Amino acid sequence: MSFAYDAGVLIAADRGDRNVWADHRARLELGTVPATTAPVVGQVSRSDRQVQLHRFLSGCEVVPFAPSQAHAVGALLAAAGGADVVDAHLVLVAGASRAAVLTSDAADLSALSTCLPTPVRILSL
Repeated sequence: MSFAYDAGVLIAADRGDRNVWADHRARLELGTVPATTAPVVGQVSRSDRQVQLHRFLSGCEVVPFAPSQAHAVGALLAAAGGADVVDAHLVLVAGASRAAVLTSDAADLSALSTCLPTPVRILSL
């Protein structure tokens, strides 16, 4: 199973959460490279001194926000009645790759997921 990480996962990794690191390491050992998005990284990145965050991200695919995705993100937000562009983009990226989203904000992401033609699994951190 593929995974996409939200900001809560990256924050936990940056703080040295052992469970998050152990799960991440297990995924990598199984040959699964988790994804996140550039906007999610932008939410949590504050300094080049965040060594833990940079180390964690070295084991992730960071998906850019392509201009061609902008309208789909807006449409998803309209359908869900949401406003968080970063969350909507993450859910769209996860949906495109059939990845489960690992999050600390399951309620908001679930609302977005249910508006996709094929909802993605939302897993709480």
